[in-house]
Amino acid sequence: MENFGSIIDRIGEIPALGQWLIGGFFVALALLVAWAGVNALLVPLRRLAVSSQSPISEILVDYIRRPLRLIFPAIVLRTGTSYLALPEGVGGRLDHALTAGLILGVGYGSTRVVMAVRDYVLKNQNIASEDNLRARRATTQIRVLGRILVIVVWAIAFSAMLMTFSKIRELGISLLASAGITGIIIGFAAQKTLGNLLAGIQIAFTQPIRIDDVVVVEGEWGRIEEITLTFVVVRIWDLRRLVLPINYFIEKPFQNWTRVSADILAPVYIYTDYTLPPEEIRKETKRIAEATELWDRKVCVVQVTDCKPHVMEVRLLVSAKDSPTAWNLRCHIREEILRFIQREYPSSLPHVRATLTQSSFYVEDAKEHDVTESSADGMPRKPHGHSRLVHGERERE
Repeated sequence: MENFGSIIDRIGEIPALGQWLIGGFFVALALLVAWAGVNALLVPLRRLAVSSQSPISEILVDYIRRPLRLIFPAIVLRTGTSYLALPEGVGGRLDHALTAGLILGVGYGSTRVVMAVRDYVLKNQNIASEDNLRARRATTQIRVLGRILVIVVWAIAFSAMLMTFSKIRELGISLLASAGITGIIIGFAAQKTLGNLLAGIQIAFTQPIRIDDVVVVEGEWGRIEEITLTFVVVRIWDLRRLVLPINYFIEKPFQNWTRVSADILAPVYIYTDYTLPPEEIRKETKRIAEATELWDRKVCVVQVTDCKPHVMEVRLLVSAKDSPTAWNLRCHIREEILRFIQREYPSSLPHVRATLTQSSFYVEDAKEHDVTESSADGMPRKPHGHSRLVHGERERE
């Protein structure tokens, strides 16, 4: 029985087939070795991360697992291709492909490290707490800057990969020679894209909006749910999503109810008759506010803010810790005040008041008797006793 070496020698006598078979065998062996090496490396790394009791270490190990399974085979294959007697064209193309794959693998690993750090920082930010201003500020900055770093890393990786092609490298040199004209053309073509990118960077640092901010945009009340480099998602109170370009918050005015703090004043307007004593409303409002946990015990003011022809406008101003609580507090106080007025001062509910006097009435004889008199020329005229009102007074005709 022929040994394995003699079989390889005979295969090698057929140059093309032998080289391809040996190359394929080596590639499969290299992939197997790389896969086993990655698994052998990840096991102690994971144990070390768990023993160190560092959350960032565990997150990093989980995030770099996939990039390592791409980088290790590329390194092993690229190192081993120099020992293979492959045809010149095939060897060069394989080496070029492995180099490009290695560059992309390094770029992928770098982005995964950025994402690991981002998730670690976000994990320590509790935006669900009541006093979450600092957490929302950090969350907004980390998310926006993380996306920017990921784009920069991928741009560098793709640029480095493309520069491995000789024709593209020559093109890049020629573009650098005409950088002025090229920059103008590219800048004009990518004006909106660059504008959105700059707007995202500006929002990350100046922060006119943050994650979970309460805003009023386009007449809609909602919360900032997501901030990307190109658009912002606002979750409206009825669970609809309003998607706006990110430069909207740089160029147009909008309301931000949690820019400095989440607490807010909640006005309630009621309209009553002039006979209702404001002091009683003031006492009842105070009692209602103190009996509910929705009030934050800071502001409770009752004022008559306007006098209209038939009613007076009374404003009940209370405070709450945030806007959802303020909404519930407004509805609660409005309902309780209406019950109080209906129970204690039903005559002070809004109604139209009119004063009737004797001079305001008249009886039309023509309507009662349905007769008309004729004048001498035969034309009808109003009967005797008919009266009309002129400026509220009776005038006899």
